[in-house]
Amino acid sequence: MCADTVSLIIFSPVIASKAKAGQFVVVRASEEGERIPLTIAESDAAAGTINLTILKRGKTSSLLCSLNKGDYITDVAGPLGIPSEIEKFGTVCIIGGGVGIAPTVPIIKAMKEAGNYVISIIGARNCSGLIFEDTIKKYSDQYHVCTDDGSMGYKGFVSGFLSQYLKENPGKKPDRVVAIGPVLMMKAVCDVTGPGGIKTIVSLNPIMVDGTGMCGSCRVEVDGKTRFGCVDGPEFDGHLVDFGLLNSRLNIYCDEEKVSNEKYMEKHECKMKI
Repeated sequence: MCADTVSLIIFSPVIASKAKAGQFVVVRASEEGERIPLTIAESDAAAGTINLTILKRGKTSSLLCSLNKGDYITDVAGPLGIPSEIEKFGTVCIIGGGVGIAPTVPIIKAMKEAGNYVISIIGARNCSGLIFEDTIKKYSDQYHVCTDDGSMGYKGFVSGFLSQYLKENPGKKPDRVVAIGPVLMMKAVCDVTGPGGIKTIVSLNPIMVDGTGMCGSCRVEVDGKTRFGCVDGPEFDGHLVDFGLLNSRLNIYCDEEKVSNEKYMEKHECKMKI
């Protein structure tokens, strides 16, 4: 993993035995902590463990990334959300960007096991941000890498590579595309697949509190209707999602998150000096 991405292996036999591709958990790192949704990257029913891969950005993610072997997390609730639609579609293109590569892993595995021809495309800012490469290669018929700086594979965004791939292979249009990553990345992929009418599924990660549909904080607009990311999703038809509204809602608490993270880092640094 790169410096700001951490994989936590959590012992939770009940969740591990029930988790399916596309599902997530809601985590509370401490008694005073907020509740955040994290998609399950891998689950091992035999070992009773799940893998949560986290990008270190705010207070809660920083706290989670600071945990050591044997530490406890206050709450891990799940599995939540509707599992990915897995069946034999034919050719499936699965795209992961940044830390969004992690939740593509169980989908790639499930799609391959269902008999699909799997094309995997992963992208990051540079080669150090590429994760789960060996596992993804193992379950993919085609494996492609994109980096913003060109340090590995195609130089540019995954959407740019996808556009080029479709132009170079006009008779091999995928039957389904699944894209997981930053909002703007998923929107860009949908912009590429829209003209060709390629069914495109995206996994949304809106602000979430209870994870059961009661609080309404995770509402998103899909096909002009209000849906809830936790119980109606997290996966939706990307061509029907209002990405502009989703992006604006995700940025509602940016100022508060910045202040909270700064206070946490100051406190953490003080403890490190003692």
